[in-house]
Amino acid sequence: MTIKYKGIVEGLLFASGDEGITMNQIAKVIDVSPETVKHLIEELTFDYEHINRGMTIIQSNEIYHLTTKPEHNEYYKKLLQHPRTTRMSQATLETLAIIAYEQPITRVEIEEIRGVNSDYAVQTLLARSLIENVGRKESIGRPILFGTSKEFLTYFGLSSIDELPPLPNEIDKESVEKEADLFFRQLTDETDEA
Repeated sequence: MTIKYKGIVEGLLFASGDEGITMNQIAKVIDVSPETVKHLIEELTFDYEHINRGMTIIQSNEIYHLTTKPEHNEYYKKLLQHPRTTRMSQATLETLAIIAYEQPITRVEIEEIRGVNSDYAVQTLLARSLIENVGRKESIGRPILFGTSKEFLTYFGLSSIDELPPLPNEIDKESVEKEADLFFRQLTDETDEA
């Protein structure tokens, strides 16, 4: 039974992303006591520390995060230094357009606009350094706010965010997404050809 829950806790830590998850949240989701969750997290932490793994669990202000091990940072930096030639998916482009026009914006707000989970798209944009953490929202849980980065401007050949095409006066979410997608796709195609 513990092995089953251990895998679920690991998955919940991963799915919670940058925002992390509390012991009580985990306990409610899997319907066990906080003491059981504490034991499961301790087991996972032990596993990560004593088996040659690339991940670790950190705790900050009662919130648990699954993260990469600091001793591997030089490899992550190398990965980010090599430009990627792969095109962005439709979901990633939509997410980038929403962030560009609505920034600063939280992951939950992005998902409310898109209507689907956007964790992977946000992680992809962070990995490509097209967006960045620009602070925390003054609300319950203080979620991370995302905005575009200098790399975003460079990638799309913009000198400032003000150069984005203006949105129509009557904002229709579907047309905004289509307009932004066309803009970003055009810029991506031009960049790929260069």
